[in-house]
Amino acid sequence: MVVARHVNGQLVIIDRLREMVRLAEGVDEDGRLDKTVAARALACLQRFGQRLADMHADGVRVVGTNALRRARRKQAFLERAREAIGYPIEIIAGREEARLIYSGVVHTLPLDAGRRLVVDIGGGSTELIIGQGLEPLDLESLHLGCVTMSARYFGDGKLSAKRFERARVAAQQELEPIQMAYRARGWDGAAGSSGTVRAIFDALRELDPQCTSITLEGMERLIELLVRAGTNRAIPLLTVTEERRAVFAGGLVILTEVFAQLGIRQMRVADGAMREGLLYDMMGRYSAEDARERTVRSMQGRYHVDVAQAARVEETAVDFLQQVRKAWGLEDPLAELALRWAARLHEIGLDVAHSGYHRHGAYLLENADMPGFAHEEQLLLARLVGAHRRKLSLEGVEDLIPPWDSLSLYLVLLLRLAVLLHRGRSGVSLPGIELMPRPRTLEMHFKLRSLRDHPLTSADLQQEVEHLKAQGLRLRIFTS
Repeated sequence: MVVARHVNGQLVIIDRLREMVRLAEGVDEDGRLDKTVAARALACLQRFGQRLADMHADGVRVVGTNALRRARRKQAFLERAREAIGYPIEIIAGREEARLIYSGVVHTLPLDAGRRLVVDIGGGSTELIIGQGLEPLDLESLHLGCVTMSARYFGDGKLSAKRFERARVAAQQELEPIQMAYRARGWDGAAGSSGTVRAIFDALRELDPQCTSITLEGMERLIELLVRAGTNRAIPLLTVTEERRAVFAGGLVILTEVFAQLGIRQMRVADGAMREGLLYDMMGRYSAEDARERTVRSMQGRYHVDVAQAARVEETAVDFLQQVRKAWGLEDPLAELALRWAARLHEIGLDVAHSGYHRHGAYLLENADMPGFAHEEQLLLARLVGAHRRKLSLEGVEDLIPPWDSLSLYLVLLLRLAVLLHRGRSGVSLPGIELMPRPRTLEMHFKLRSLRDHPLTSADLQQEVEHLKAQGLRLRIFTS
């Protein structure tokens, strides 16, 4: 955990807490999460939660990465995790993790005009990013992690030349698909981040106090040292802490092969990583630099969205939300954000085909790389867009984390009504519409003439009454 204060446009780190939980160690090949490891993680989150409660932080983000991406049937764990720390857990995609890592690294290194390669080795994945300045150019997240690699090849604590050889071949196989593209792109300098890279650098400096960077030759000497030691317990390095010993060999193999396969000559160690990247991303959300807003605009352009129509739907949907927010428990800021994004992107599926375009849009939103978005935010967005027209289907809503598994139904209703009322794509403003919400019921009060002059809208609303009734929702239309 990292805590910072925003002072004069800069982040000032005021506290760091770190515990090695090794969550990836508890996820088996079938995606089941071990109860003991889960309990260890929850205990850590509870301690962090106590510290956060004392600090009264203005903004908090809690992020899960590879282990939670792989885990199946994790809803119960996520709910308990939220209770433990007091905030929802966002599960981010591998490429989003890579983007945040790059941001954290470049913001804590001197600005360089050239291209930079950033490497981050986590417990269950390794992120490799080539960027220039503050912008990432290539983002990759590989299924290579110090915890999973160590468990697979050094799980019993024994270290031998044959085991290192097998582990290195496995790392080579994972790196092969990106090797040529990354070498072709090229870079001017390389930086590594997070605990594994720093532990390797500290070990190299213990062997040679004059060492100023990580090199392939230095890591080959470390591997020879570990083979001579024979076991994790016998590693003769004071800088390799007791908690790091179990995963040191796996991390060393990964970084050694990253160097060998990509042709890296030397690497410096960065102070920043994903946590700092999250902080800078949060700063952007409080200004005009929210990465999610940039992503939505980019997708509107890529899929040729009628921006004027999207804006009309957004304005009406948000107006409706203001009228029902308190009664329906939609006061979480994500409710308005998700409704706005869904309105702006509800027609992206038209770029695929008109028939069933809401389903095409949902598929794109669920599976696209969307910088800035957590997986749960993408999933919520996909469910809203996928249910915004035709018969109301709630398929997949159960996959959303609480409370959105239940509250998303209300957001769907608001989006459907906004889209329906703007079906004519007219720039003429809608007459005043008053909403009166109750649990699973919504009354819409129109001026008499407004519906009399729009028989098609009136017919659409009557059809919508039937669509909603099938899902246990009651829509009542009144004119006055």
